[in-house]
Amino acid sequence: MKNGFRTLVPALILVLGASASAWAAEQTKDLEATPQGKTYREQEKAVKAGDYAAYKKTMTKASQAMMDKQTKEMNMDPKKAMEFMKAMLPTDLKLTSLSVDKNKATMMATGKVAGEANKGTIDFEQEDGQWKIVKQSWTNAK
Repeated sequence: MKNGFRTLVPALILVLGASASAWAAEQTKDLEATPQGKTYREQEKAVKAGDYAAYKKTMTKASQAMMDKQTKEMNMDPKKAMEFMKAMLPTDLKLTSLSVDKNKATMMATGKVAGEANKGTIDFEQEDGQWKIVKQSWTNAK
């Protein structure tokens, strides 16, 4: 009986560990399929392409106005702004969780900024029937 128990416990731990990994992978895949995940990936694609107009389409109107104001204050044209955004874009990005409360949502993510592990918070609002990004913040704090 003892030998059977000793074999069963490690086997059970392996199965549970594999199940947890598969579940985590499925959760990430599910987050990619959400309207918020799709909006974030659209913004990421726009940044990589240097497409300022497409980038702004993923943002709320208030965030668009703030972006235009900051770009102007920094004496940047849209091309330079997108180069800056591309340099700050997290790599190895994984969407990790999403909470939705009526017309607002917060998505958590992990990625690397300048090669350093970071955690991100992306805030969304529903505007004109579509999910738009309000803001995002990244930190390397543990």
